[in-house]
Amino acid sequence: QVQLVESGGGLVQAGGSLRLSCLASGRTFSSYHMGWFRQAPGKEREFVAAISWSVGTTYYADSVKGRFTISRDNAKNTVYLQMNSLNPDDTAVYYCAANKLWAPMTRGSIGGMDYWGKGTLVTVSS
Repeated sequence: QVQLVESGGGLVQAGGSLRLSCLASGRTFSSYHMGWFRQAPGKEREFVAAISWSVGTTYYADSVKGRFTISRDNAKNTVYLQMNSLNPDDTAVYYCAANKLWAPMTRGSIGGMDYWGKGTLVTVSS
């Protein structure tokens, strides 16, 4: 069993930066691939970024490539999402997800994730 708790959301001006954190409970955190998804008002949840459990391979949605960086610290059971050059289109609730399989994570398979956090709100003002 893995429980995920996101933090670090807030209000930021366009062009600014935020770093989200996702703290996982459970001794098996290091064996899960981790990812970030987001859901904007009135829109479906979408994939943002993923990081593999072993060598730290990363994968990003085109919309955030070059602006967002995902990383993980297995010793701290934490995954991070550094978000730079934010714009109003990045406004959303950001969710942390954990999954044993890599492919569903990178396909953005919402229904295929093993665990979800409750989300943290990021609001980018223009």
